[in-house]
Amino acid sequence: MKLKIGNVVLDNNLILAPMAGVTDLPYRLICREMGCGMVVTEMVSAKAILYRNKNTKALLEVKEEERPAAVQLFGSDPDILGEIAAQIEEGPYDMIDLNMGCPVPKIVNNGEGSALMKDPKKVEKILSSMVRHVKKPVTVKFRKGFTEETANAVEIARIAESCGVAAVAVHGRTREQYYSGKADWKIIHQVKEAVKIPVIGNGDVFKPEDAKRMLDETGCDGVMIARGAKGNPWIFKRTAHYLETGELLPGPDVEEIKAMILRHGKLLVQYKGEKTAMREMRKHMAWYTAGLPHSASLRNEINQVETLQEMGQLLESRLTIKGL
Repeated sequence: MKLKIGNVVLDNNLILAPMAGVTDLPYRLICREMGCGMVVTEMVSAKAILYRNKNTKALLEVKEEERPAAVQLFGSDPDILGEIAAQIEEGPYDMIDLNMGCPVPKIVNNGEGSALMKDPKKVEKILSSMVRHVKKPVTVKFRKGFTEETANAVEIARIAESCGVAAVAVHGRTREQYYSGKADWKIIHQVKEAVKIPVIGNGDVFKPEDAKRMLDETGCDGVMIARGAKGNPWIFKRTAHYLETGELLPGPDVEEIKAMILRHGKLLVQYKGEKTAMREMRKHMAWYTAGLPHSASLRNEINQVETLQEMGQLLESRLTIKGL
């Protein structure tokens, strides 16, 4: 099912969630190749862009072949967020997203990320400023609330709509929960009932059947997949096929997993150099091989790998049809 956000039409309604340290350019390319309808960058600090922090350059890089793509900003100053949205608008982004979901203490203690949910008046100022400064669609991702007692996702969604925001993404957990417990999909349904703009559901989608259930139970327009996509880019292809046909494709076999790990490693080397790439592949390898027999010992061995060639040799010797 296609999804329209502002003037942007996505191939389908499945979106790769922004995840710090995960959804970098190489992984976004892989997920688009695997049938993801849209990708979102790792979150980028508006202040860091303002002060020309050298680390933002890589975070802001988006390739034509991964589009449609949204760039996700975080911050708490309405003027800076509006100004930076305008500054980067000419970049290769189809929409500009505001992060109001990040639960990490150093972000929250700065009054950014999910802390913004505690201050609806400020949210209104920020979103109005961003919408006023740019022509591209502005979207926002937030949680159920900061705490269970102060769950105000519906109020935030209404504010977003009134400011001219093109779509909202709702994670069914509070900031208090972080990523623990169960995501409350009822809040996604309540938000969908409250606004006319597209609502994207997020939380606890780990397999194609989860996505279908979320769409059915909440009436949401799109599904944003986060942890379910770690080491599992196939989830997009399998979910899109399942939603279209009702047929559940099998998961990847060992050879497909091996080929994907190598492809991922090569892309990382291309964009970040071999040393950084091999260090980053350690966590990805753990995700790709989770659940396979003897994966713990393989994870141990990947920590010793320093070159792409060594990684290839390790995969060849340890990942076989029979298991590991």
